[in-house]
Amino acid sequence: MLVTNLAHANGNDYLNQRFAKAYAFLAQDGLEALPLGRNEIDGDDVFANVQEYDTVAAADKQMEAHRGYYDVQFVVSGQELLQYAQLDGLAECQPFDEENDFGLYEAPKECTDVVLHAGDLAVLAPEDAHKPGCALGSEPCHVRKIVVKVRA
Repeated sequence: MLVTNLAHANGNDYLNQRFAKAYAFLAQDGLEALPLGRNEIDGDDVFANVQEYDTVAAADKQMEAHRGYYDVQFVVSGQELLQYAQLDGLAECQPFDEENDFGLYEAPKECTDVVLHAGDLAVLAPEDAHKPGCALGSEPCHVRKIVVKVRA
């Protein structure tokens, strides 16, 4: 699934060599046993952040975005709701952190909801604000996720 504004379509090559490395990493066996934190793939061009957390209500979170990397968000176990919207026009909640390539933004009134189950992934471009880790319904779910960072 690729959802983007036509103005951004030609600028995103989701099949280039860096993405191929990300997809190959996610296709390997043993993802459940990877250590939490950063796992190397190809230096700073492609690397994986392994996370575990309990989902929370979407209303309790802000949108996030990155300038230097795409996110390939892959759910190893559990399920979550991921919301996203075009970054353009969203108000910053705090100054963008260039060193960590991370910014927080106010959520728009309408977001697109994507449900991710174990084995599902979503690829988010720098122009996509996103809110991962949201609960489906009222009950939290424990999630193990790998976010592969692919240099833009």
